[in-house]
Amino acid sequence: MNRDQMSGKVEQAIGKVKQCVGRTVGNEKLASRGVADQAKGVAKETWGNAKNAVKEVRRPHRDALSDKAHQMRGTISQPMQDNKEKVNEKIAEFKQRHSF
Repeated sequence: MNRDQMSGKVEQAIGKVKQCVGRTVGNEKLASRGVADQAKGVAKETWGNAKNAVKEVRRPHRDALSDKAHQMRGTISQPMQDNKEKVNEKIAEFKQRHSF
């Protein structure tokens, strides 16, 4: 549960309490503020739900991209290492041929 979802649920609960208290004591303004708080809480919670959905959908794509990048680095890195070894062998041969 993210912050928006939690905050939305709290606002809804506070709004429900305000609405009930307002209705009980006959304060229509307080009851109306309670309904407005509930609506605001629903909107926040829904926003939090949407954010979570995006994260869940994005995670597998991010992981796949990370795997692909790792694979590409290996594809590039291994031939470089092979070439480095070949060049080092040629350098060693050159040194050996030209040593006194």
